[in-house]
Formats: sequence, C-alpha cells, structure tokens
Amino acid sequence: MPGYSAGMRRARRPPSPLPQRDGLDAARIRLPAHGPWETARDFLVRKLDRLQPEHIDEMLRQGRFVTLDGPIAPDSAYLPNTLVWFHRELPDEVPVPFEIEVAYADDDIVVADKPHFLATTPRGSHVRQTALVRLRHLLGIRDLAPVHRLDRVTAGLLLFVTRRELRAPYQQLFQNRLVRKEYEAVAPYDPGLELPRTVRSRIVKKRGVPTAREIPGEPNAETHVDLLDHADGLARYRLLPTTGRTHQLRVHLASLGVPILGDPLYPEVREIAPDDFTRPLQLLARALEFDDPVTGERRRFESKRELVAWSDHAAWLSGPA
Repeated sequence: MPGYSAGMRRARRPPSPLPQRDGLDAARIRLPAHGPWETARDFLVRKLDRLQPEHIDEMLRQGRFVTLDGPIAPDSAYLPNTLVWFHRELPDEVPVPFEIEVAYADDDIVVADKPHFLATTPRGSHVRQTALVRLRHLLGIRDLAPVHRLDRVTAGLLLFVTRRELRAPYQQLFQNRLVRKEYEAVAPYDPGLELPRTVRSRIVKKRGVPTAREIPGEPNAETHVDLLDHADGLARYRLLPTTGRTHQLRVHLASLGVPILGDPLYPEVREIAPDDFTRPLQLLARALEFDDPVTGERRRFESKRELVAWSDHAAWLSGPA
C-alpha cells in the first residue's frame, strides 16, 4: 500500500496548544525569519490587517495568542520562526435547517450523507454551518477531515478520515480517479436529447468569478450522462464523472439544454437570500465506490436522500420559480 506508507511517513506538525473551539482548530501563523518588527505585537498588527490594532491589543492582554511556550505578552520580543496559534472571530451565520447523517463509520473513515446548503469545510462566511464542524460536534473526533469536497448546494455522500495520517492514501484515490462517483440530477426532460452519451469539454473557472465556463481547447472534463426516468416534463439523470472540475456536472447539463433544477448559477446567475432554503439544487452525490487503500476491500456506499423535485413533482412544479 504505497499511498498509505507515504501518508504514514509524512512529518506531523506540532500539535496546537489551544483546544478546538466550536469544532474548529485554532489558526496558526509563523513569524518570518527576517523582518523589521521589534515585538510580536508589531508583526500581528501587520499580518492581521483585518483586525483593528486595539482588538489585537485586547487579545494579547487576554492571552489569546499562544506559542508552544505559552501566551504572548503585549510587550513580547519578536522571535523569528515562532509558531503562534489563536482562534479567529467567527462570522454570524444563518443556521442550515437540515441534519447531516452518518451513512457509515469505523475506526478509519466516516461516510456522511450531507444535506443541501451545508458547505464541506469552513470558508468565508460559512464556518459553523459546515459538514466538518457539525460532524466533529456530533462524533467528538478532533482530527476528522474530509478527503474530497461537494459544493455547498449539492447533497450526498462525503468521505472523511478519522486521523491525519490517513488523509494522503484516501485523497490519492480521488486524485488518481480511482473512485467511482455516481450522481443523480433532476432537470427538464428533452425527448430530442440522445442518451446515453459522454460529454467532453474544456472547463475553466477564474478565482472570484462565481461561474465556470466552457472554452475551446483540449477537453479536461468528462461526464457520462444517462436517463433513468421521466415524468411530467421532468427527468431523472444519472451522471458518472471521470474528472472533477469545479461545477462540472452543472455546466455539462446546462450545455445540453437541460440545466439542473434549482441551480442559482446555470444557465443564469440568480440572487438567493442566505435564509432561503426552499429550492435546493436538484443534484445528489448518490454513491461512492472504491478499493480501500488500508484494508484492500471493495467499498460501496449509497445515499438515502431523495431529490424533492422527483419525489414530489407537483410540489416542485407549483412552487416559486
């Protein structure tokens, strides 16, 4: 198991002297080897420029910046290469009113069945309302970490590992395309669309731009699309991606003229209020299948969730646009 051995050999970072807070690790920064700062406080004011200097001073007085040797005093001298830990202030968040479920768990992995609107990991304005933080609270596993991601608006299966040394071998499964990923989507039914088919295109996404787009060039994204069923002008599609470009499934169905129901980005960007959970994207990560890099056994997990637009056509079709 070469991937597993490589993960085991990776040097571990020094453990944080601060406990997790709200299921989150403390942030860590390293003081540069060279710089003009006389005190640690001077560097922190420069580094953490989103915080007011007065707030940093108060955090120092309260001992909230900590090294392996203890709290940093307001007048502590600048010591190059020192590691500093602290807890960031958390943003206000609208609670996501859906529960995350555990589809499977053992000593090594946890397979979560994520609801719509829950981000995978803390980022930007989504911190507490993430799958990682909720599961750490639920299971009490400090080092729990995801090995891949789902969009916040996508529901379905997410694979986590319980210990840091397991991240590399399981992440390599996804990086090396050794995981069979099955998705389901509900979108308009087009009787003229020939299925099954494999869609290949070149997808790019620029940082800071919410949508991805297809451009001419060598394909870097591939999705097999099949029709599972159709009724009342809607269809249920099975999507088998062999690559993992950002928004790939959403872009590919939109390019076929059948954009996924509830999509706030494709084919057009729509503004959705942060507390509007009424029309979730009808995309579900239905199944994960792979050879376990630790045990060698073949694993398959399936989501128990259902897409509301398919389970209740009438409710979706009569709801708001």
